[in-house]
Amino acid sequence: MPRHSSSREPARHRCASGFTLIEVMITVAIVAILAAVAYPSYRDQVRRAARAEAKGAMLENVQFLERNYTVNSCYHRNDAACASAANVTLPHTQSPTAGTAKYNITVTFSADAPCTLGQCFTLSAAPTGSMTGDPCGTLTLTQASVRGSGDYDGDGTAGDADDTVACWGR
Repeated sequence: MPRHSSSREPARHRCASGFTLIEVMITVAIVAILAAVAYPSYRDQVRRAARAEAKGAMLENVQFLERNYTVNSCYHRNDAACASAANVTLPHTQSPTAGTAKYNITVTFSADAPCTLGQCFTLSAAPTGSMTGDPCGTLTLTQASVRGSGDYDGDGTAGDADDTVACWGR
């Protein structure tokens, strides 16, 4: 006699489809751990890129000031007499040059010894916007290529050799 299947018979081959809750939870945990490790590295790279852009803008300003010095015999004025014309205007006063500023760039001219007025300058790039609180703080660069920064390593001494290497690169 042939056997008829009834609803009471157990299914012989059930196909499992989808994921179990445990598998999903393990996957989410792994993704969370990877994100927790990757995000600080990502933020550090974004800061380093913004800092590199500011340093590039500062170096372009140095080149501009050096050309001005070659033509006018001083950094701070833009006429041959170096006395009566207006102060120079930097080509880059923020970084990035377009969009929201991450650094504001200014120049100060020194008359302190051994400099006479217009013979020495210090460029400063102060962090602003998303870079506020950057451990490098304000980056500085002088006409003698002396570089400075904030207290990157937190040892209480701003702009020491360790800070300068960390903020300006090797």
